[in-house]
Amino acid sequence: MEHLAGIVENIVFQNAEGSFAVFKLKPGEDRSAVTVVAGMPAPLIGEQLELSGEWVEHTKFGQQFKATACKRIAPTSIKGIERFLASGAIKGIGPAMAARLVKHFGLETLAVIEHKSHRLVEIEGIGSKKAQTIHEAYVEQAEIRELMLFLETNGVSGGYAGKIFAQYGSFAIAVLQENPYRLAEEVTGIGFRTADQIAMSLGLERNHPDRLAAGVNFALLQIAQAGHCCVPEEALVEQTAKLLLTDRNEVAARLKALLKEEKLCVEDLHGMTLIYPRHLYYAEKNVAQRLLKLKDKAKLVPDCDFPAAVAGWESAAQLVLGESQREAVISALAHGVLVLTGGPGTGKTTVVKGMLAVLEAQGFQILLAAPTGRAAKRLTEATGKEAVTVHRLLESTGGGESAPRFTRNEDEPLDADVIIIDEASMMDISLMNYFLRAVPDGCRVILVGDIDQLPAVGPGSVLKDIIRSLTIPLVRLTEVFRQAGESMIVQNAHRINRGMLPDYSASADFQFREIGDSAAVSRAIVALCRDGLAEEGFDVRREVQVLSPMHRLDCGVENLNKLLQEALNPASEDKPGLSGPGNSFRLGDKVMQMRNNYEKNVFNGDIGFIVELEPGKLRVGYPDNAVWYEKNDLDELHLAYAMSVHKSQGSEYPVIVMPLIPGHHVMLQRNLLYTAVTRAKERVILLGSKAALHTAVANDRTKRRYSLLAERLRGEGLGC
Repeated sequence: MEHLAGIVENIVFQNAEGSFAVFKLKPGEDRSAVTVVAGMPAPLIGEQLELSGEWVEHTKFGQQFKATACKRIAPTSIKGIERFLASGAIKGIGPAMAARLVKHFGLETLAVIEHKSHRLVEIEGIGSKKAQTIHEAYVEQAEIRELMLFLETNGVSGGYAGKIFAQYGSFAIAVLQENPYRLAEEVTGIGFRTADQIAMSLGLERNHPDRLAAGVNFALLQIAQAGHCCVPEEALVEQTAKLLLTDRNEVAARLKALLKEEKLCVEDLHGMTLIYPRHLYYAEKNVAQRLLKLKDKAKLVPDCDFPAAVAGWESAAQLVLGESQREAVISALAHGVLVLTGGPGTGKTTVVKGMLAVLEAQGFQILLAAPTGRAAKRLTEATGKEAVTVHRLLESTGGGESAPRFTRNEDEPLDADVIIIDEASMMDISLMNYFLRAVPDGCRVILVGDIDQLPAVGPGSVLKDIIRSLTIPLVRLTEVFRQAGESMIVQNAHRINRGMLPDYSASADFQFREIGDSAAVSRAIVALCRDGLAEEGFDVRREVQVLSPMHRLDCGVENLNKLLQEALNPASEDKPGLSGPGNSFRLGDKVMQMRNNYEKNVFNGDIGFIVELEPGKLRVGYPDNAVWYEKNDLDELHLAYAMSVHKSQGSEYPVIVMPLIPGHHVMLQRNLLYTAVTRAKERVILLGSKAALHTAVANDRTKRRYSLLAERLRGEGLGC
């Protein structure tokens, strides 16, 4: 192994993930700069590095030094110190200030900044407040650099240093040495595998109790991300042992200890032992208890002839309700909790309008909400009444993904007599729990949704389980009304739901374009968006949405986003850009927030456009607010020219474009195709093979999610 030391002159390239960089390093005054390639984040210009590695010959670029280890040291020459400070590494110091500092303090500049910051006021333009800011920024930078070195030494990308330092500050390395698995639980964007890599590098044994416990928690997290609230004990032990490559008996013993310590929860049902994370166990219990209480304790409607009240509204609105629609409006007056479900064209919106009218006539105060901003906007447009997201309804005030904080709860309940939640099939067990905790006793709750769509992205099948329990009043709308029935999109949605192939020959608003090769399908989608639909007058970025069943392969979300970005928002010299993990962002890009961020008040699935870009940060404009993202936050954003069908729930677009290829066979299911088709208002365009289309329509098997909500609602003797 060879060694190379020098000062970083400039950065040639770094990839979006921050895991690879090419830069020029000048080994000394009498030597010319050499090219270094390294599997690490790009260093700062002016940094002094000590590298270990080997010289290699690249067929195109010639001789390069391939670094396998990197040690960062403070620059020791006047020129090196000035270049380091001028690089922007220290907040408050630019090139001009760097030159003045070095001219005044010489080789002692860094020592003065770190240990004698009061002397910085000797420099013109620096007051006591700015001196303190420069000192704090330098110390933080030094600690982050030390943390980056620790991570890289232990085989982990130094790109994680910013997030870890933000969580633990000066104690970061001590925390990692004591229990690196805390990262997986406490630092957003860092999972078990990264923490485990650090632990293994530090010499932790494979069967160490901390590792076994972290493995169990990670397996439970994966299970929750797959939509389950709980999991059979045997399956959890098996999955954890496979994950950790360790003995299943040791895992089983550690699991029993975690249960004894009440760090996890357990239920026994018909001889099956089910393990829960604590927060999901108590969320599920509370949802069941609150629904049953609200169902029986609704505020009474005084001396009201329900059928007459509904008939009066029909007359005033000059319409005639169907039998099930009329039953639904009457049920809103009669019950404390009501579920209204039905597919497209069955008149759910008409029923909600009727409910609003008759309930308002009784003097009830009504709130409207939906799980996403797009769904809330649609509800507002449909009813003429203000609707908000559930998070905004509950007045989110921050907190983490697993422990958000809301102003509205059992101590500060919502001020309402009736609350109507649209697109309720999107609500997972956690969000439903937070919502029901804030519903005051006596308030009516009406849950509206289509249970034939995909279930919530998060854990649980709340709406489906409520219906399955047979304990909550339900009205199911099945009749497709003539006006809506004239739409080929609506007709085909119902055909798909019944297991029949869609009719794509009768109307241009529902098309299937047969293309055999997946790469050709992706090219056709790009051409359709860039040329065909744009020439028809569609605003492609706002009115057309590409959906895909999967994230990978030619027609997956990731590849389609890269192709569509290049076609619809190509790079140019006058268009700023910024790289994040897995994505390169440009001014004007369409992007999606990928997880709930209660501090920024943006949530999983929110879509916006990049409206401003500055060095190291960008600003996204959402329908209701604009949010800045620093470099460390960019893993929360993905391009959104294409998105998964799951992420499209609750929204509607004039045009939906979707590939159907055999390579996506794992995800080709009837409810997925049905959900995609029902997102379109004017046109559906499917591209791919007939075999894939047949597979999607024929496959009505949906994975059962492990949840005991229905059983709790039925009171099937579960533990308290």
